Amino acid sequence: MTQATLFIFAVLAGTALLSWPLGRYMTWAMDPDKGRAGEQVGSHVGPNRPTVLFQAIGGRLSHEDQNWKRYALSLLGFNVVMFVVVFAVLALQQYLPLNPDAKQALDPSLIFNTAASFTTNTNLQHYSGEVSLSYLTQLAGLMWLQFVSAAIGLAVLTAIARGLAGRRLGNFFVDVQRATFLVLLPVAFIFAILLLLTGVPMTFNGSVVATTLEGVQQTIARGPVAAFVAIKQVGTNGGGFFGPNSTHPLENPSFWSNAVETVAIIIIPMACVWMFGHIIGRLRHAGVLFAVMLILMGARIAATVGFEAVPTSAFASLPITQDVGNLEGKELRFGASAGPLWAVVTTSTSNGSVNAMHDSLNPLSGMMPMVGMWLNEDFGGVGVGMVNMFLYIIVGVFIAGMMIGRTPEYLGWRVEAKEVKFAMMGLLSHGFLILVGTAILAVTPWGVDTLNNIGPHGFSEILYEFSSAAANNGSGFEGLGDATTPWNIATGIVMLLARFIPIILPLAIIGSLSAKRRATETSGTLSVEDGTFASMLTVTVVIVGALTFFPAAALGPIAEHVMFMK
Repeated sequence: MTQATLFIFAVLAGTALLSWPLGRYMTWAMDPDKGRAGEQVGSHVGPNRPTVLFQAIGGRLSHEDQNWKRYALSLLGFNVVMFVVVFAVLALQQYLPLNPDAKQALDPSLIFNTAASFTTNTNLQHYSGEVSLSYLTQLAGLMWLQFVSAAIGLAVLTAIARGLAGRRLGNFFVDVQRATFLVLLPVAFIFAILLLLTGVPMTFNGSVVATTLEGVQQTIARGPVAAFVAIKQVGTNGGGFFGPNSTHPLENPSFWSNAVETVAIIIIPMACVWMFGHIIGRLRHAGVLFAVMLILMGARIAATVGFEAVPTSAFASLPITQDVGNLEGKELRFGASAGPLWAVVTTSTSNGSVNAMHDSLNPLSGMMPMVGMWLNEDFGGVGVGMVNMFLYIIVGVFIAGMMIGRTPEYLGWRVEAKEVKFAMMGLLSHGFLILVGTAILAVTPWGVDTLNNIGPHGFSEILYEFSSAAANNGSGFEGLGDATTPWNIATGIVMLLARFIPIILPLAIIGSLSAKRRATETSGTLSVEDGTFASMLTVTVVIVGALTFFPAAALGPIAEHVMFMK
């Protein structure tokens, strides 16, 4: 347990330290005009050189500053183009080049699900990549979306931060290019090199046929894995090149590759908090938010590791003795703690990749990743984690203001009923999509006939799948037979709605706040830089999550835990 604790501490502490300089760099990359006479792109000060280049690439649409409505419409239009392009690539892959293993056409419902999944930065996979997809589909279709879908979240966070700072939101098309070329591409390149050094392959050659020691021929899939895995982790995408994801020995061959990928999952989400603080000019406030997120995630990590210290009940009736906890579904080459750590980190950041089978976790251990997706408040995906936290902040500030009898304010902006309605719509839509989808498939043959388990664990499989789809996560309890038309359509619709509702509503809140006169903060204004605010925000997150999801948890993982205690 001491080694496990040291490993977890080293990963979290090391990544937190690296996130500080990365946050400063991201501030320069995403908001280069901050501090230049307080002006934005398009002002008399003039744009810097990268902005000039991105405006030239983007054309006329990228030269104008946008209000929140035009920013949101640009975002939606760009996503429609993304969806159509990747849908076409998936539908036509059998006729396109870079297909050395002659991959054939996919089922239409699976094409829809995959296009929705990668467009929304969810990367939920109802297929095995090495079995179903060509190299062109993996790279020109899915890996391209892993860059631009992550860039969209970072662009929205930047626009929201500018609005809170009392400035114009900027231009969506320029922001997406900044996020793609100045942040995601260089960071992914660095991690791809590190993965190459740890043994992850990178080739455009086809599969290899090898003869085992027993004389059996085996076909071993390979490909441009290092590049794909790097952006999969850095962009909090999570979609694996291979079906088993990061449990596969070619995606994650060693202890060191596992450590590198764990850091890659969380480093940009952590840095987003510092970037937010730099843009709004309130680094102490960013520090409070960082601490709240780290405490909530750390509590889930501690709980998961503790629950996994108990042997699995699946071996209770067998003559097997386990003194090291639950090793079912885990890669022993990574150590007993690496699976639980990854399970929480990947669901706290909407990444969704796995290095252990979550379906094999003990009941309460399996609930912890679901809690991360239910609360949806931790460091989150690239950009969108802070965007989700912004919704909780609005609700928390409003409640605190009502409790002390003052007009609620956040950073000098008056928070009134309109902003709170938007925030609650964003938070409640998340629970609505999860719980309604779970209820429908839990009582119909569409879901029941695809279960690998009956009883509470089967319910947990359905609940986890919709939680993952709604949280733009992409991981799953893989005992579920989800490669069916009902599952493809249902989760595809949930992914699309759950991606854009929580992105558009915060932009609407910023638009509403910007229409007001910003007040001067006084000694009577609620401080957002102390322990009181941190406690209030933490309680808000926990209460909203508990009220929404505790009944579902009681029917699934909690009921399963109680059942096995008897």
